[in-house]
Amino acid sequence: MKHTRVLIFTGGELSPRFLEEIQNGDFIIGADRGALYLIEHGIRPNLSVGDFDSIPPEQMERVRSMSEKVIDCDPIDKNLTDTELAFDLALDKSPESILILGATGSRLDHTLANIHMLIRGLQHHISCSILDENNFITLTGTSCIVENKGFTYVSLLPLTTEVTGIHLEGFEYPLHDATLRLGQSLGVSNKLAEDKGTVRIEGGLLLIIQSKDG
Repeated sequence: MKHTRVLIFTGGELSPRFLEEIQNGDFIIGADRGALYLIEHGIRPNLSVGDFDSIPPEQMERVRSMSEKVIDCDPIDKNLTDTELAFDLALDKSPESILILGATGSRLDHTLANIHMLIRGLQHHISCSILDENNFITLTGTSCIVENKGFTYVSLLPLTTEVTGIHLEGFEYPLHDATLRLGQSLGVSNKLAEDKGTVRIEGGLLLIIQSKDG
């Protein structure tokens, strides 16, 4: 069965409202504690993956019995984080989009690594996003429609040394043929002026972060 969207629930900060993101036809992956989280909330993962070193043995048996498929790995010999293992498996399915939940938290190194994974989604021509309680993060190398998802701000941050030819439409502070460079805050805390806005760039990679105060 061809799935147009993959949802990855990973082991960071998860909220019960994230379960509302699940739609019919989604392929659902639980990474490490994300798998247990899904099962505890009555969701059967299509796939559970990870080293599962944070799950007690009795709970691990529950993950095995309640998942359609389980892929586990040695926590010592593995080279990838559980989230990246899940992301690789999501890419293999060639969906139209991938949404990652629980990819942020107190570990800044894991959060940044997960944001950087969005680059690989672009390389595979797959739209990839990260959602948490206060942020919706996506990445573009060409153009993107920004829909109002109930967040207050829209910030633009370069993920390459510079991003050139930036054009914004439908924002309170439009830009025309602008350039953003690493270390600049020019693109922080813009707002949508309409229900949708358009971001177009001519060069580089641009993070689009919709956010609200916690």
